[in-house]
Amino acid sequence: MVSCRKAGDYEMVAPKEIHYIDVSPKQLVSVAAALIPFLENDDANRALMGSNMQRQAVPLVRAEAPYVGTGMEAAVARDSGATISARRAGVVQQVDATRIVIRATENLRAAESGVDIYRLQKFQRSNQNTCINQRPLVKVGDVVSRGDILADGPSTDMGELALGRNVLVAFMPWNGYNFEDSILISERIVRDDVFTSIHIEEFEVMARDTKLGQEEITRDIPNVGEEALKNLDEASIVYIGAEVQAGDILVGKVTPKGESPMTPEEKLLRAIFGEKASDVRDTSLRIPPGVTGTVVEVRVFNRRGVDKDERAMAIERQEIESLAKDRDDERAILEGSFARRLKGLLLGQTVVGGPRGMSNGIQITDEVLATYTAAQWRQIAVEDDTAAQGIEDLKKAYEESIGKIQERFENKVEKLQRGDELPPGVLKMVKVFVAVKRKLQPGDKMAGRHGNKGVISKINPIEDMPYLEDGTYVDIVLNPLGVPSRMNVGQILETHLGWACRGLGAQVAELLAGVKRGETEMGLLRERLDDIYGPRHAQDDLAQMSDEQVRDLAHNLRNGVPIASPVFDGARESDICDMLRKAGLDPSGQVTLRDGRTGETFDRKVTVGYIYMLKLHHLVDDKIHARSIGPYSLVTQQPLGGKAQFGGQRFGEMEVWALEAYGAAYTLQEMLTVKSDDVSGRTKVYEAIVKGDDTFEAGIPESFNVLVKEMRSLGLDVELGQSSY
Repeated sequence: MVSCRKAGDYEMVAPKEIHYIDVSPKQLVSVAAALIPFLENDDANRALMGSNMQRQAVPLVRAEAPYVGTGMEAAVARDSGATISARRAGVVQQVDATRIVIRATENLRAAESGVDIYRLQKFQRSNQNTCINQRPLVKVGDVVSRGDILADGPSTDMGELALGRNVLVAFMPWNGYNFEDSILISERIVRDDVFTSIHIEEFEVMARDTKLGQEEITRDIPNVGEEALKNLDEASIVYIGAEVQAGDILVGKVTPKGESPMTPEEKLLRAIFGEKASDVRDTSLRIPPGVTGTVVEVRVFNRRGVDKDERAMAIERQEIESLAKDRDDERAILEGSFARRLKGLLLGQTVVGGPRGMSNGIQITDEVLATYTAAQWRQIAVEDDTAAQGIEDLKKAYEESIGKIQERFENKVEKLQRGDELPPGVLKMVKVFVAVKRKLQPGDKMAGRHGNKGVISKINPIEDMPYLEDGTYVDIVLNPLGVPSRMNVGQILETHLGWACRGLGAQVAELLAGVKRGETEMGLLRERLDDIYGPRHAQDDLAQMSDEQVRDLAHNLRNGVPIASPVFDGARESDICDMLRKAGLDPSGQVTLRDGRTGETFDRKVTVGYIYMLKLHHLVDDKIHARSIGPYSLVTQQPLGGKAQFGGQRFGEMEVWALEAYGAAYTLQEMLTVKSDDVSGRTKVYEAIVKGDDTFEAGIPESFNVLVKEMRSLGLDVELGQSSY
């Protein structure tokens, strides 16, 4: 009898009554949950947090695949569309940072070019303001099959999902800096850009046709000095590569101001004589507070029929040059392919006509063809009718392909030059993209894959961090109290297995160094890899590899041997102990640590290992906000709320109670009047400060006037009187 699921219940039935079986233990969980190793050892609430927080991971400058994975990383990366896969088999002809050109060797029809050009995305902005950047993985001459990964995308490493970094972690308290899920990190993490990410902010400005006249993008801005315009070109748009900070002008723009709309005659005179300096106001696009970075891209959109400025023309020329390069490369590969096929058809045939100097009746050989150019081969006529027909068909297919390539190029150029569809009333739109480099800092949120999240409390000098007996400093110190009550023991198992991975990698690195120096035999390196991977992989994969391939494999494993521990089918405690023994480490996974400040050992051994940590998209730079004077609500005259509106801090009902209870009467009066919606009081305070006076009077808050108006709408007349007693 076997246990089975039937009609939503569990029953014991005979094996012959079973109709279906589950294919994989993974099918119980989602894709995100299937990426968590030792999921079966985590509490459901923490597993849910872990799978959700993986979606919030920020792509880092340098991606690194986890030492301890589940085997799903490659499948997720491939199916996500972040990487570039080969559409068909072929040979890599050209590679640079922006594109990969492959000469196809499969699915070739006579009229096809046989060229696949893959354009890589370079430093593009995602919807989360993170950076999309693709890097080629192939070299010229590599033979690729259909579906092979050609280029890594954001958060992928060698075609595997890589959301974070492997870091050396110790579970121990450290002077209260990891109290309540705080995280203490080493200065090395910041210095080596381990968790540094690039964020791309988009800023947009539109020049509209208003009732008072057209807005204009220009350098001629009233009351703005030349120093403020130093980063702008002739078209009044910032240069690519300019270093900008809060308040800098990105695009200079002026808007007409006036009491009454202009008549058509005035518009004409204004257009002829250009008198605009006196009656325009500065509405330039400026960098908002808290942003400092480098301009990486500018896009200019013009309404159809409107003349393009010099910057728009330069961007257009650059795009056309890029398209022309693609066209020329495709034609060159097509010509090479055509010449090879034509040569195959001509060899061994008898000549009946050809270019000048070629005798009729001779047999075509390699030597004969070598004396003529590939272009002259097309003029050769052969005696055999079948071969002649084949040559004609090939020529026709070649001409068709060349025509298609040219037509495709012309269509793209025409589309570029056509102009853009802009909203009604918009003459021109400029988008500026600024790249901001964000290093890890106190206040940033980090997390592991087991729901073990926390906020960085302190960046500690490297020399003060705890260190191992061999002098290696720990990268991160986590609080051991974060494990028992949360019941996410998976993080501890991951730590131990990651420690074993790193130890095995160190052994491989040592043997590889010996092989390179000629002190160690290649057989020893093979034996070590056989021992690590076990007999099945050793026979199937390692035995087939050449010495050069084994060296390449060892080079990739030198930092740590990656291990897959699938969900519900992963490593057991005994397996982890075996791996630790193989790595020459204590099977307990605990080591003696020394205090970096005193050099003395801690009271007892500490759990140390490698854990995969993510930097989440909750960065302190995006949240920190301060305001003095800013925008006010039109109705209540109170400051707006939120960072996006450059608003103030809300002083609510309970905060008022706190000041009342404390007896801070004057502070409370300020909060409710001059710091909020007492319009006349705000003006008087400003005047008093200018005069050097430190006294002021509070007036009537605007919200009281709003209340009076609302009561009047109900038919209740309220008047504010002043008594003289």
